[in-house]
Amino acid sequence: MRIDPSVDLSKGAQPTKSLSKVLDKSERVKDLVEECAEDLASVNAALKQELAEADSLPEVEKAFEKSVAVENKVQEASDELAVVNQALENEVKERQLLEHQLATAVEQEEAARHAAFHDPLTGLPNRLLFTDRLEHGLAQAQRHGWTLAVMFVDLDDFKKINDSHGHDAGDSLLLTIAGRLKENTRGDDTVSRHGGDEFLYLLMEVQDEKDITLIAEEIIQAIRVPCDISVNDLIIRPSVKASIGISIFPKDGTTAEVLIQSADEAMYEAKRNKSGYAFASSPTSA
Repeated sequence: MRIDPSVDLSKGAQPTKSLSKVLDKSERVKDLVEECAEDLASVNAALKQELAEADSLPEVEKAFEKSVAVENKVQEASDELAVVNQALENEVKERQLLEHQLATAVEQEEAARHAAFHDPLTGLPNRLLFTDRLEHGLAQAQRHGWTLAVMFVDLDDFKKINDSHGHDAGDSLLLTIAGRLKENTRGDDTVSRHGGDEFLYLLMEVQDEKDITLIAEEIIQAIRVPCDISVNDLIIRPSVKASIGISIFPKDGTTAEVLIQSADEAMYEAKRNKSGYAFASSPTSA
């Protein structure tokens, strides 16, 4: 199954903006109706005063009665609009509450998805996400006849940093190295933390082994630059080296498991020879 941890789960949320606009319009209508009711009441009060002070014709009295009836209906409409608007206002508040709860749930779900597919220290893709992307890349490579490569990156003597300066210093170093690896990652490639001081790098659509060599050398140089790390209010500048093993699809394997294993074995060869990097020695059957 193709994993896509970047899916936006918030698109299903129903905004309340349209309902709020309806409420605003209804409130304006209510205000107009109330103004009409007040104007009618004022007019009717004046007419009633005049009718009480002078003899009036039957037709005038009937017109006055009709005007009073209209006033009552307008007032009833105003009262009913007030009830409707209160219901709309309650609905808006309820929807806002629901949307807030949904946004919170979406945020928690996205955080959980990110945690499931990313390393908690460096934020890089973890083994699960890397393997999924590698398998997806293999499917594309088989379909289009592409070549891709897997690099297994191991930091030499990283344990000495932890033993000498503590795990906080080691974590700071890993964060720095992870950032440098991300900076040296091409657009379609993936770098992940495999565990401990080990990283995996997926190179998509490799044109030539020379390109792989150049990238490996760039990674080694980037990692070798001293890191500024704070330890007990002191700044230390450790410099670490890397050993990189490289496997290539399809000659070194046709499955994610075999390619990673081949790259791992090549990494140990590079570490033994202190050569910086090494390619898988021979094709491995899948």
